[in-house]
Amino acid sequence: MEPSNKAAGSRGRRSGMNGAKASARKRVVIADSDPLARRVIRAALQDDHDFVVPAEAKTGVEAIELCGYYKPDAALLETDLGNGLDGIVAARKIREAAPGTKILMFSREDREDVQLAALAAGASGFIPKSADIAEVVQGLKHVIEGRAAIPPRTTMVLIQRLRMLPEGGAGIRPVRSVLTPREWEILDLLSQQLDTREIAETLVLTEETVYSHVKNILRKLGVHSRREAVERARELRDPLAGPTLPAEASR
Repeated sequence: MEPSNKAAGSRGRRSGMNGAKASARKRVVIADSDPLARRVIRAALQDDHDFVVPAEAKTGVEAIELCGYYKPDAALLETDLGNGLDGIVAARKIREAAPGTKILMFSREDREDVQLAALAAGASGFIPKSADIAEVVQGLKHVIEGRAAIPPRTTMVLIQRLRMLPEGGAGIRPVRSVLTPREWEILDLLSQQLDTREIAETLVLTEETVYSHVKNILRKLGVHSRREAVERARELRDPLAGPTLPAEASR
């Protein structure tokens, strides 16, 4: 028996509404080496009706590839993904492959240095695995909406570090410079008389990495000590001090 035009039209409208609802759902890629954790999170997201999970990854490499392919609204990354590519490294690469994808990190390890490293890598939030699944869902909603999902204790650490920045315009950097943004960050901290260990802790780097950056700073600025580098940086920041580039950069 042929359906009536009225019935067919009604079904078509319902189908259209269902399609509209489906298209409004936010896509999330889940990356966790534990299949049980992935299954629990996927079920919670799909039960919420605001999300759809187009793919899951068990390694950092898979997470990068899937985010590059699907360009999801968000990626939920476990920090410990194994196979030599952890979630923090994967976050940096996902930001390159899918700049529009918001990243929420979650981990059994909730130390502040791990959280800060995740945020520095491009994550918009951090949720410990001890959190209730509802907090994970809410955290994803926040980062997708352009808000941060950061534990209050970590927020206070960020505020304290902000207060450590140089005052009186000392942190202003010249538009043209041979130094990289990271090298300027280290110079900012050198100007506050922080030592290598303190700089490493502040920027979540190894002391060896800080030594390497300082060596490059001295070479690029044509100076022989950290004190001279700080003085040279002050000259570069001063718009009345003359050229903003050292002699080697003009060649």
